Amino acid sequence: MKKNIHFTYGIICVLSILITISCTFDYGDGGSSDEILPEIVMINVEYVRVRSADPIARIQAERAERYDKLGIMKLEHLSFEQYGEKGEEVYLFGTAGNASFVIDSGDITLDNGVRIEVESEDIVIETKELDWKDEPRILSSGPNEEVFISQENGSIITGIGLRVDTRKRTWDFFGTVSGIYVHEDDDDAEDANESTAER
Repeated sequence: MKKNIHFTYGIICVLSILITISCTFDYGDGGSSDEILPEIVMINVEYVRVRSADPIARIQAERAERYDKLGIMKLEHLSFEQYGEKGEEVYLFGTAGNASFVIDSGDITLDNGVRIEVESEDIVIETKELDWKDEPRILSSGPNEEVFISQENGSIITGIGLRVDTRKRTWDFFGTVSGIYVHEDDDDAEDANESTAER
């Protein structure tokens, strides 16, 4: 049974990368002719995506490997940020143990422990693995993967098999879901402010 959870929320457009600083090239010791080796290995890498001279995303990784024949880049121990307008504030922050980035499509797989914080929506997502499909703008976990979502207002949701359609702003769980969802509307916030002022 599919369960839906709807949040008003905008999310991820993180990669499409320009390499900017701190690269050390490691050509390795060679290997068997059947083994696929990276064309480039970089240590302590920072990637920045820029639009109209303003940074819109930044990624840092301890190690990056580029496989031109496979059309992918692999990253280890990474953190990433997405910025708001004019690059003035962090809109989204995340970490992952590993990532695989498909260069042509912009599709991304984050795994080995993923945490994403969306500052503007006060949402934290934690799980083992997440996939980002760039063309349809879909974020999803594995179908049997447990996902933990929390907000500072007390909302705590745990579910199996997350799928987020960022265009429609819908969140679907395809397995069991449990937790607490706290809904705050403007009237509640105003009443709370008035109560505090009267004291």
